[in-house]
Formats: sequence, C-alpha cells, structure tokens
Amino acid sequence: MLTIDEIEQNFALIDDWEERYRYVIELGRELDTLPETERTETNRVKGCASQVWLETAAEREVGGVILRFRGDSDAHIVKGLIAIILALYSGKTAERILQLDAGEALARLGLNEHLTPQRSNGVRAMVERIRRDAVRQFATVPS
Repeated sequence: MLTIDEIEQNFALIDDWEERYRYVIELGRELDTLPETERTETNRVKGCASQVWLETAAEREVGGVILRFRGDSDAHIVKGLIAIILALYSGKTAERILQLDAGEALARLGLNEHLTPQRSNGVRAMVERIRRDAVRQFATVPS
C-alpha cells in the first residue's frame, strides 16, 4: 500500500481531474477485498451514501497501540477514497491518529473542492469512525 506522501506526489504529476479520479479508482482496485465475514453491521460506516466497511485491528507495540485498518466499498471511487484514508491513518499509533488532520491532507490533494457533498460526508464519516476507534484504544492504554 502506498503512503499518503506517495499519493500526494502522484497527484502532483497529474494535472487533469478526470485523470486524478481514474487514479483514485485505481488506488481502490489495489485494496484487498474485505471478506464477507467482515462486512458486518459493526464494521459498516454509517453516514456514507455507498456501502462502506472499516475493520480495525489494534496491536500493542513498543511505541504504543498501533491501529491497522482495512476497508471496502461497493462503489469504485469510494473504495479509492478509502485507500487514501487508510494511507493516512493505518499503521499509526492511536495518539498519532488523533493528531492527524484529514481535512488538511485532502486539501493538499485538492479533493475538498472536487468531491460531491455526499462523498465529502462519507469521507468525514470514515474519519470520525477511525478517530473514535483511536480514542477507544488511547483510553485503554495504561499511562
């Protein structure tokens, strides 16, 4: 999976927004499909017009609890947006996740002004879900 920095670099090389959308769709195609067993109501992200599922796994490591996310959607462009969100958040500590600003990252990609209101709401719902999972994990880490 690409990092958010690599995605930003690739976006910078593409001038045309139609091509950028195709790139976002390609990012989604590169995501592993979430198994049917993980497409549960618990993993479903509420607030998305499309079907979106996010699975969260927490691993204790020396630096704290690392959260890893997997996601899937029934819509190609949304699956690409999931790939971008996962590049930003997955593999980070709960503390780091709470410090990251998805709006800023999406603005650097220019996505804020190119997403429909429905898709923007869906991205916001995904980010809120990830942040809630991080808060839950952060709260359970002994000081």
